[in-house]
Amino acid sequence: QVQLVESGGGSVQAGGSLRLSCAASVYTYSGYCMAWFRQAPGKAREGVAIIYTSDGSTYYGDSVKGRFTLSQDNAKNILYLQMNSLKPEDTAMYYCVADRAAYGVCSGVYRYWGQGTQVTVSS
Repeated sequence: QVQLVESGGGSVQAGGSLRLSCAASVYTYSGYCMAWFRQAPGKAREGVAIIYTSDGSTYYGDSVKGRFTLSQDNAKNILYLQMNSLKPEDTAMYYCVADRAAYGVCSGVYRYWGQGTQVTVSS
């Protein structure tokens, strides 16, 4: 079983920054697709950023490009999401998700989800 624990959420003013962490309890960190999703009340779940842990390649949703940055500590199995220039529209519950990569690519399907961490951005 893969266990994911998010932390780092909180309440900030627009323009502020937060760094989310996702601690992954896995046998080996390499070979996973990991991602951050977010969901606000009344809105669809949105993919924020994706990383392939083996080579560190990343993808960012259009709404966060240039503001959010993924990084990872492979030795500690921790995924980070640095969020800068936060906007009220970023307010949501943020979830860390993961699954094993298939053929070295991310399928977009994530079987393992964390409990989430709340991010609230006030104007």
